[in-house]
Amino acid sequence: MTRLAEIRRRMAESDVDGLLISDEVSASYLSGFDFSDGYLAILADAAYLVTDFRYTEAAEASVAGDFIVVEAKGGTLSEALDRLVRGGAKNVAFEENAVTVVRLDKMQSLADGKLTFFGKASAWLSEMRCVKSEDELLAIEEAQRITDAAFAYILGEITPNMTEREVALALEFFMRKQGAEDIAFDVIAVSGSASSLPHGVPRDVRLERGFLTMDFGARVRGYCADMTRTVVLGKADAEMKKLYDTVLLAQSEALAYLAAGGRSCHEADAVARAIIDGAGYKGAFGHSLGHGVGRYVHESPRLSPAVSTNERIYVGNVVTVEPGIYLKGKYGCRIEDMVVITENGIKNFTKSKKDLIELF
Repeated sequence: MTRLAEIRRRMAESDVDGLLISDEVSASYLSGFDFSDGYLAILADAAYLVTDFRYTEAAEASVAGDFIVVEAKGGTLSEALDRLVRGGAKNVAFEENAVTVVRLDKMQSLADGKLTFFGKASAWLSEMRCVKSEDELLAIEEAQRITDAAFAYILGEITPNMTEREVALALEFFMRKQGAEDIAFDVIAVSGSASSLPHGVPRDVRLERGFLTMDFGARVRGYCADMTRTVVLGKADAEMKKLYDTVLLAQSEALAYLAAGGRSCHEADAVARAIIDGAGYKGAFGHSLGHGVGRYVHESPRLSPAVSTNERIYVGNVVTVEPGIYLKGKYGCRIEDMVVITENGIKNFTKSKKDLIELF
């Protein structure tokens, strides 16, 4: 079933006869064309990509065959809504996570009572994007290959005189040179006491001795990679080694749970959390075990204690497994791999070594 056919199936099940797509990622996912100004207007028997003059020619050359490209002469939103009205739509779904209150007010004003809007399409697209196609998996795997290469590269480049920001920039520049169209997210490179910040911002200060945590990923064909490695600048003392080994064991046990066919989002997190708590670090693992990865670096599903015990992981999901321990004001450590769930267990896209590395 094509993506357009699947979204129409969901529309029919929800008694919706029109769909307005405004999110750039969703629009690209359904139409096959990347653009930053426009909408998709989808009916049971027609689908329109509405954009302006800047994108029309490119859209006509690359859009999926079922979409008709429309060049808006006025506003793209009014043109998209007009296509829905002319197509006979009455009840129109939109992406509740992508539409602001101001935009919804404008939609209602332009529709002038001819359309009734329902915010339910974000959940549809999120569920659809969770299960990756073979082509999507190839893009993610290539993004991770570049990310792994960047880690191998940076190990040979780090010097005591570098700043955290220079490490982050070196990782980004290398990934772009290797073919990444972009980075999946802002590179994290934090050292010493700042490594206790799970999402710390690289500073213009020289690297501090102790842990250096690097969280980074390439983007290829619109798909993200996500990986974290923690190394030691200098020599690790006994406490640092214990902390690192605990994080590594927690990750290994969580990966083993998934590899053995474990499919509970809640239980996957619990497996890793029990290792960390049992080692005396209860309360120091403050985030979820992992998350889905795709067009966005953070997607469903979530491997978390906060989700329902009924929430499952499915074949075709790509998820991160990233336990960490963070001791406020002292240091922190995180190790992250990215895996795809398969019929037989998992395939780990992340190839970088995880033994404790000490630099200079």
